[in-house]
Amino acid sequence: MNCFKVVIFAIIISLTSCASKKKIAYFQDVKGNFSAVNYEPVLQTDDVLMIVISSVNPEVAAPYNLKTIILQGNSEVSLAQERLQTYLIDQEGNIEFPVIGKVHLEGSTRTEGVELIKQKLSTHIKDPIVNLRILNYKISVIGEVNKPGVYPLQSERITLLEAISLAGDLSIYGKRTGVLVIREDKGVKTINKVDLTNSDFINSDFYYLNQNDVVYVEPNKTKVNSSIIGPNVAIGISALSLLVTILALTIR
Repeated sequence: MNCFKVVIFAIIISLTSCASKKKIAYFQDVKGNFSAVNYEPVLQTDDVLMIVISSVNPEVAAPYNLKTIILQGNSEVSLAQERLQTYLIDQEGNIEFPVIGKVHLEGSTRTEGVELIKQKLSTHIKDPIVNLRILNYKISVIGEVNKPGVYPLQSERITLLEAISLAGDLSIYGKRTGVLVIREDKGVKTINKVDLTNSDFINSDFYYLNQNDVVYVEPNKTKVNSSIIGPNVAIGISALSLLVTILALTIR
């Protein structure tokens, strides 16, 4: 009977053994404070921009704020609504702006883009005011997180930790040392590994995410091993437990 107790005890220990804190906790080596970093998104091809031009004299600015009519509904009583025209950065990095023509914005920060448009408008408008926003700013979070998906953002700044928070944090099977940030810059895709257990990543280029970044959380060894063994493990353990019970009752 003692041998059966040993088997049962071994099964319980194997199922309930504690995971190491080093595999779960973030920022394990954090020391002191980190200096704040100013971040601005860099404009990319396929960004959809809203650009509004203002001036002391609204009539002067009007030709640079083109409006488009959008029909809502599919019946004879469809409603027409005016909206400001948006601008798509094409594959050459340009937008086609009213009156001033092509403006190359790819690779510029939002502030640099605003200044560039101001310079081009300065010969037409005195002291123009330019408001520029990215309308399709989004990031994707996939892998071992609780709520994977594509997340559109109202803000133009998000950290890797905020993105993980949107996705409901890493699951228990997420590899804290294996978070990948997939990024495209001027047509070149890069895959960059981030270790969340090391606080140094706060000073890296991947603490702030760029629009269209993809965050992928790798599975840890526990998840990989369970996928190899498959769902038959639970059935096997149940069968073994039943067999031990039957034998124990028979011997008794």
